[in-house]
Amino acid sequence: MADYNSTPREPRDPRDAAAAGSAADAGSAHAVSAGSHSAAGTATPVRTDDNHAQTPVPSSHAKGTADGPQRRGVKRPGDRVFEFLSTASAALITIFIAAIGLFLILRAVPALNNNADGLLGFFTYSGPWDTANVKAMHFGIPNLLAATVTMSLLALIIAMPIALGIAIFLSNYAPKGLVKPMGYLVDMLAAVPSIVYGLWGWLVLGPFLAKFYDWLHGWAGNFFLFETYSNSPSFATGRNMFTGGVVLAVMILPIIAATAREVFVQTPKGHIESALALGATRWEVVRMTVLPFGLSGYISGAMLGLGRALGETMALYMVVSPSTEFRFSLFDGGTTFATAIANAAPEFNNPTKAGAYIAAGLVLFFLTFVVNAIARAMVSKKS
Repeated sequence: MADYNSTPREPRDPRDAAAAGSAADAGSAHAVSAGSHSAAGTATPVRTDDNHAQTPVPSSHAKGTADGPQRRGVKRPGDRVFEFLSTASAALITIFIAAIGLFLILRAVPALNNNADGLLGFFTYSGPWDTANVKAMHFGIPNLLAATVTMSLLALIIAMPIALGIAIFLSNYAPKGLVKPMGYLVDMLAAVPSIVYGLWGWLVLGPFLAKFYDWLHGWAGNFFLFETYSNSPSFATGRNMFTGGVVLAVMILPIIAATAREVFVQTPKGHIESALALGATRWEVVRMTVLPFGLSGYISGAMLGLGRALGETMALYMVVSPSTEFRFSLFDGGTTFATAIANAAPEFNNPTKAGAYIAAGLVLFFLTFVVNAIARAMVSKKS
């Protein structure tokens, strides 16, 4: 008897093999299609593989089943509750913001109508506020806006480089045992109350900077930013806008540093390891991978800090000497939107007088929206 197992097979033509494979695939696809179309009846859909073995297809994966799509569209009670709470939370914060804006507008309009210089005067009048005669008041925001923006920008100029250095150190250079303690220390600065910063700036920082102010004024006193006037605050007390900017810088420093650090540590490890494998130094790794990846987060943190600086009240109320004038000098006193409203609190028993300061608060309210819009635009552009 011949041994068929040992008989060598004749080689098949590759074109015949390809044709046979195509026929098998077509048969398999036809079998799956037939199985799926027969699901509406009592037959169970089947799948046929290349060896012509048939296996049942689960009903949840079969197209055209009566309960497949319906099962995927069912919402459980927990999902419905969570969706409702999420939607309600988003709607609630929108309602709160709209209600605050509406309140400010309704309270500010009567005062603006009684402004002796009209609505245009509100944006151009830079003299002292006079709200004694509620039928013809004199008030405007140019000096308040200039002082607020000046001290806030000075705070950003001081805080941003320091915060960037802290974030880079904690995310790339600091030993593991030092990262958490220093991170907690930076975060603790954000928890210090404003009045504590105000006391520190008034009693400690201002007098401490007196000699520095003397030196700076002697070296650059002819420059408009460092000029002094007859009614400027004394260097011995240091109650000027420069001190206010330094205090604000310390207050917004942890916000910027913490935000930037959280973004820097998310830099993909593959990018860092690739740069190191190519022979990059640690600084080159930071410059080429970490900073480009985390730049948007750094800018977002800076804008958050700017929002905090624009609305700061108590610290500046204690640190900076109030002034009705703005002469572009950092060695001069100044009044911001927030400190002007705080100083005028005794006048709030009259709704029309209060409306004048509420109008200033309305401008500050819109200013924060502008800052946030700029931040979002910059982040979107960088992304």
